[in-house]
Amino acid sequence: MADPVVPANDFKAQWEEIGADGLAAVDRVGRSGWLVLGREVEAFEEELAAWWGASHAVGVASGLDALEVSLRCAGIGAGDRVLTTPLTAFATTLAILRVGAEPVWIDVDTSGGLDPEVAERALGDDPTIRALLPVHLYGHPLDPDALETLTERFDVTLVEDCAQSAGASRAGRPTGVTGVASATSFYPTKNLGAYGDGGALLTNDGAIAERARILRNYGQDGRYNHVDVGLNSRLDEMQAAILRTALLPRLDGWLERREMIAERYRDALSDCKLEPVSPSGGSSAHHLFPVLLTEGDVGEAMRRLGEVGIQVGRHYPVLCPAQPACARTGTVIGDLANAESIAKREISLPMHPHLSETAVDRVIDACRAL
Repeated sequence: MADPVVPANDFKAQWEEIGADGLAAVDRVGRSGWLVLGREVEAFEEELAAWWGASHAVGVASGLDALEVSLRCAGIGAGDRVLTTPLTAFATTLAILRVGAEPVWIDVDTSGGLDPEVAERALGDDPTIRALLPVHLYGHPLDPDALETLTERFDVTLVEDCAQSAGASRAGRPTGVTGVASATSFYPTKNLGAYGDGGALLTNDGAIAERARILRNYGQDGRYNHVDVGLNSRLDEMQAAILRTALLPRLDGWLERREMIAERYRDALSDCKLEPVSPSGGSSAHHLFPVLLTEGDVGEAMRRLGEVGIQVGRHYPVLCPAQPACARTGTVIGDLANAESIAKREISLPMHPHLSETAVDRVIDACRAL
């Protein structure tokens, strides 16, 4: 009998662990008779903010909406230019486009994160850029001191994309608290993933949090009193309840397990054809474990891993400025050599807290056999 597949994510194993608490959360909401923007959302926002180290959290319907609302609350809108990364999920660029702004893409460093030296040159050469939207890609934290220096020196607004970095920190700070606002995602694959979709804006600014709550609910500050052109973007009570009592209390333990798996991968793959993409500093949340194929064809390597039951992925093979949706918008500054190299060679190994030691062994053996 063939060995079972080692999945990239294992929601069945997760449900085995959290199912009783998840069902209790659903039952609690059902019995309450209140399904949207109630006590569960309020309680989850308070507990998430405390866990993250931010003053406020505002639940919304998705990570993309959290980015859009963050940008709008930061005063970024039509005609503004936003410096960002080309190597990311398209939601980062899409949020910029949705507020009517223009993305300006620059190269990343070898960790996949926005390169602060390249950003410094770009901001120095183009004073029309109003905001900086970096991504803590793969869960690897960017340098908050470098980001802070850029915002102060060039008078730009910093909004952080923390969709992948729940639990990451650097220089004594969690990701997401250096800028005026940040966004995270509760898409099921995330370190803190819901049983559906969701997201949150994080901020230390009470006025931003207040406006975000208005924007997420049709732009109304009271029933039928619409003071802004808002969205229909509400984190529902069911997802908030499951996140709060079934998932968030386990997150620290799951992050520890991710670090253990990452350490095993790093040690075992140091001398094979798959080179781990390491953070440039700090403590990664290891949302993904990306490796770069040093020789050969990525498609063939993925096929061979799949043949022995190792489920792998690609993140992100097409850069944002190369997407058809960006054919008539956006600006690329300089070359994107690092981003292009990573995009062409990256493979994501299984990374989730329910991987057994046997499964990790199988992944390592399969990678070393390439």
